[in-house]
Amino acid sequence: MTSRRLQTDVQEELKWDPKVDARHIVVTAHDGAVTLSGFVPTYFDRLQAVAAAENVHGVKAIADELEIHVHQTNAKQDSDIADSVVHILEWTSALSDQDIRATVSNGRVTLTGEVDWNYQREVAERAANHLVGVTSVTNQITVKPQVTAKEVERQIMNALARHAALDSRHIHVTTSGTKAILSGHVHSFDEAQIAKNAAWSAPGISAVDDDLLVIDPSAQKEG
Repeated sequence: MTSRRLQTDVQEELKWDPKVDARHIVVTAHDGAVTLSGFVPTYFDRLQAVAAAENVHGVKAIADELEIHVHQTNAKQDSDIADSVVHILEWTSALSDQDIRATVSNGRVTLTGEVDWNYQREVAERAANHLVGVTSVTNQITVKPQVTAKEVERQIMNALARHAALDSRHIHVTTSGTKAILSGHVHSFDEAQIAKNAAWSAPGISAVDDDLLVIDPSAQKEG
């Protein structure tokens, strides 16, 4: 695929996605590397623009140089943004009893504290991403370990074994602190993603290293 074709495809995808305000986004492409520049009205638009570009076939890397120009009607004081963050965290059922704190400076939100599960970190970040006036979100929330390393490994392996769409016989799980490490091989990228999702769902896990190899079973038979 030529760089010009890739540039056009990304431009068309940004225009097609209703979640992206692409009117002032400039796209350049070279050898699979795409640069997004210009400006968008919200931080959420910036995230969605990058996500849309990542979905385009042929994109190998993205340089996000987008700026956020908050329209005057959406401008908020830091104190207003902080109040909004507090309220949305309190009103989100998955987060209401978690120890999460937020600081705001020039529209930039920093989240700190501890949660029980990684998905709660992600929910908190997504909630802040959507707030009007926010220009960036830094997620420094940590996941507190709840069980021993061996117990986490056992729970992950049991979760893998229960999944109907996954052959877990050749997957190995180890842990290092709050990080799960997956090794061995699977039969497809879908199986690899299922395995990673299972590891992320374990209590106390804050990172997953994917060292899985994808081996086509038909190729094994031919060998």
